[in-house]
Amino acid sequence: MSFTDFIIPVFFALVLVYGLYKKTDVFAEFTAGVTDGLKTVLEIFPALFCLVVTIAVFRASGGMELLSGLIEPFFTAIGFPPECAPLVLLRPFSGSGSIALFEQILCENGADSFAGEVASVILGSSETTFYTISVYFAATSIKKTRYALPAALCGDITGFILSAVFVRLILSTN
Repeated sequence: MSFTDFIIPVFFALVLVYGLYKKTDVFAEFTAGVTDGLKTVLEIFPALFCLVVTIAVFRASGGMELLSGLIEPFFTAIGFPPECAPLVLLRPFSGSGSIALFEQILCENGADSFAGEVASVILGSSETTFYTISVYFAATSIKKTRYALPAALCGDITGFILSAVFVRLILSTN
């Protein structure tokens, strides 16, 4: 056994000892925290469910392939790897879906390929924008997002474009 195997149990014990020292009912505080957490889950669940179902329908209907096919010629013209088109489309919506596409890109093209390197940088420099906005705004009951979505999408697009630029300038040997 290593030291890391004991981190969580030691932390848990420290919290209990601190609670006893402060004369706090640790169990009551714990259950109150769980109750608050479950309320938050119930508040954000409808937005998450809608997002997950929408993404599943979009992918199952062939919309992802259709849209990817439409933008691939543009990507090729600007020097962006067309293999990354589905990743660019899905990344703002789904983290797990984009990781699955990332794995597919690596399997088909290789980790050291231009497409593999760009896909790696995309995952590190972009966010699951719609997921994040739906979760955080639902949790805080914000209905009007104002400029949050356009600003976040501009950041994502910048990350997508610059990922190809910097991979070509710094990392790529192709």
